[in-house]
Order: sequence, then structure tokens, then C-alpha cells
Amino acid sequence: MAQATERLRRYLDDELGECRSEDVDARLDELGTLEAALGEARVDAELSIVSALANETRFTLVRTLVAAEEELCVCELNAVTDVTESGLSHALSKLVDAGLVSDRQDGRWKKYRATNRAITLVTVLEGCVNDE
Repeated sequence: MAQATERLRRYLDDELGECRSEDVDARLDELGTLEAALGEARVDAELSIVSALANETRFTLVRTLVAAEEELCVCELNAVTDVTESGLSHALSKLVDAGLVSDRQDGRWKKYRATNRAITLVTVLEGCVNDE
């Protein structure tokens, strides 16, 4: 922490032309307020969503469900991934837990659909790629 504070002091000195201890303390308070506003629970929740997408199989499943704009049966999803049934089940479970996919039992078939959260994330990602 002392090294980070010293680095902040050097930065503020460059920005302000002169840095006093009060300037460092005030900036540390501002940064602490930003950190507290995020909250650990929110960071953990957002991280679980990002983590769920940080796998090729899970990302492919989400992209497929968003593109489909309808429910797909697990057997249809199995056709677009190169994983075992167990791997597919695990991937879908993680996506459901992250709130990116919803599921429902339809007789003997399990169907999945992209949630609004997934649609929003994919839309944002598409915009990022198209902007380059």
C-alpha cells in the first residue's frame, strides 16, 4: 500500500504541479468511495457472468441461443458443440447459474433459451467488434 500511495503522490504531483498530503488523502477517499459503490457482492456476481462466458463451449452455446431467438432442445445444442453429453450438461448448468440461459422441461426434452442478460451482452460484444 505504501508503494501505491507513493506512486499516487507522484502522479498527483505531475497533474497538480505540487502535491500535498491532503491531496493524496482526498484522492484516496474518492477512490475508496468508488470501490465501496461497487460492492463485493456485485463484483462477485458480475465476475460469475464473465467467467461463464470465458469458455469456448459456453460462449458458443450462448451465441447460438441468442442467434436462434427461440428455445432449442439440448439435442440441437449438442449438434453445435464438440463436447460429450456430460460436458454439454455441465456447460449449460453453469450458464443457467449465471443467468445467461433459462431452461425448462418439455416432456422428456430439456429446452434452453438465451435470457435478456445474454442478449444484451452479445449485443454489446458485437458492437465492440464492429467498432474496430
